[in-house]
Amino acid sequence: METRYLPNDKAYPRMNTAEMRENFLVENLFIPGELKLLYADVDRAIVGSAVPRGKPLKLVGSIQEMATEMFAERREIGAINIGQSGTVMVDGTSYNLEHGDALYIGKGSEDISFMSDDSTAPAEYYLMSFPAHATYPTKLIKNSMGDVEELGQAESANMRRITKLIHPGALDTCQLVMGITSLGSGQVWNTMPPHLHPRRMEIYMYYKLDPKDRAFHFMGKPDEMRALVIKNKQAVISPSWSMHSAAGTSNYTFIWGMGGENQAFADMDFIDMETLR
Repeated sequence: METRYLPNDKAYPRMNTAEMRENFLVENLFIPGELKLLYADVDRAIVGSAVPRGKPLKLVGSIQEMATEMFAERREIGAINIGQSGTVMVDGTSYNLEHGDALYIGKGSEDISFMSDDSTAPAEYYLMSFPAHATYPTKLIKNSMGDVEELGQAESANMRRITKLIHPGALDTCQLVMGITSLGSGQVWNTMPPHLHPRRMEIYMYYKLDPKDRAFHFMGKPDEMRALVIKNKQAVISPSWSMHSAAGTSNYTFIWGMGGENQAFADMDFIDMETLR
């Protein structure tokens, strides 16, 4: 597991492009046959992926970075499948995840394995985890059961469909909230005006981008913005001091996941366009 210590809001304006990407961009996700994990010091979030090919991929026991005997000893985990159908085993119980389904794995779960139903067409699990103070039951949330909200207008190129999967309306968690935002055909902005999440951090993973297309993730302080150029299936770590907005060369989809002081989806501070620099 890679460990990453992120710069603060005073250090980031002095960074060049390579340094920005090294600190905030998560590039090497969804590698066939591998489990990839990155531990960020911001709110002690873990982000990663599992793409089983043949044998199951298991979240192993002793974890040096967390000083625990098992991964979920003091953590909760969210998994969303962006690939083909697969099965996640949690302490002997199997959960089948089709494309777009989510699984919440509660604190204290001991034996966690990820599998694909067909190794030639593997499942692709996107993973997020935060420290947990209480134990809540593991639960499967089908994409069709998500809380859907339609936002935006075609004339401003930001019509989008938000599907809340792991959120207070569906189940209890300690702090983890996850969902999927999909942009309609011809739409490129995922939020405008941009906003801040001062009371929680967020990680965004962009996918359903063709190889020739890119998403441009705008981050930083509103009066000193930076942009990260994102390829398909890459993620951005967004600290609580950083604004968020993005546009693409085509429509795209992204998974958002948050942890922090509260779980209210609408808890965001919108930024006056006059302040953007």
